[in-house]
Amino acid sequence: MLAAFTFNTAENLPVGLLELVSGSLRVSLSAVGLLVTGYAAAVAAASVPLAWVTRRVPRRDVLTGLLAALVVSSLIAALATSYWLLLVARLLTALAQALFWAVTGPVAVGLFAPGVRGRVVGALSVAGSLALVVGVPAGTWLGQRSGWRVPVAGPAVPALLCLVTVAVLLPATPAEREPAARGTGPDTRRFGIVLAAGALSAAGAFTGYTYVVTFLGEVSGFSAHAVGVLLVVFGLACLAGVSVTGALLDRFPRSALATAVAVQAAGLLGLYAAGTRPVVAVVFLALLGGALGPVFMTTQNEMLRCAPGRTDSALAANSGCYHAGIAAGAALGGLILALADVRVAFLAGGLLTVGAGVVLAGGWRWRRRPAPDLPGPPNGRVAASSELP
Repeated sequence: MLAAFTFNTAENLPVGLLELVSGSLRVSLSAVGLLVTGYAAAVAAASVPLAWVTRRVPRRDVLTGLLAALVVSSLIAALATSYWLLLVARLLTALAQALFWAVTGPVAVGLFAPGVRGRVVGALSVAGSLALVVGVPAGTWLGQRSGWRVPVAGPAVPALLCLVTVAVLLPATPAEREPAARGTGPDTRRFGIVLAAGALSAAGAFTGYTYVVTFLGEVSGFSAHAVGVLLVVFGLACLAGVSVTGALLDRFPRSALATAVAVQAAGLLGLYAAGTRPVVAVVFLALLGGALGPVFMTTQNEMLRCAPGRTDSALAANSGCYHAGIAAGAALGGLILALADVRVAFLAGGLLTVGAGVVLAGGWRWRRRPAPDLPGPPNGRVAASSELP
């Protein structure tokens, strides 16, 4: 959980430090923004290849290597004297995180009985969501008082603590013998449906959410200070969403994903339709926040159930598709923003999320056709193997 919190904090820290980094390194805000979008693209591209390359390495060794990479990349980023060195450090962090989410899920749930694994996934998601509620705001506050380098170096400390703990306490079990190395109910079709729905949901969410500050200021009419408070509300709603969903995930694994997608669609479309009214905008913003974390969490849980092969490969594919959706959504939102009102970005995001719901609904309606009856043996005798079709 501490490692999940640390990785997510490191990933999102530049959001609160954009202007400080821009001024210090004398680069544009859009170039600093690439530290976020490029990060997502790197995770999307590297998740599956890294999972395949390390598939035979004991999970303890993989996790300690990933945490060591986070320590090193955080220190390099803090000491960077040029934008390009900072970008290289960020890409190293992204590569580590790309594999982290593929490996840590099976390792963590494998320590518990199958009946409570949903709660374990929920605990990891709660820790990741705390990064948005506590880690990023704390890093932003510290950066405003001490410069951006101090908070950027900060993740190295908890990462080092996690590294030592994992190295000392986690058994060095061969990867293929991990208790959760295989899905509990392999289903290739369900696997593809969840990947598609997750990617569409991510694209929908970030088509709008990437520009939520602009929306709250220009459409809802909130002041800059109020927008800052509302971002905390958004983070708290995300934390509440993953907490509630995690508690129910073992009992309702499939409906949890559909519910999260439906709530996300309601939040995005509600902001588009009624975002000009401040009080209503806060309600729909909270709905969006309450769904954003659970969507990814429930797709991760589904991977542990329906993975047709190794769960780490399935989780890597899920993380890659989700981050590809993030990058595509942010790009689509930027294109819309250049051509139309910011409200249209939320409409587009809502429609993409509805598309994810349609994909899920279509998968549920599908039923495997029964196998055709085989012809019976002649004269009631038992057929020889050579006579069977």
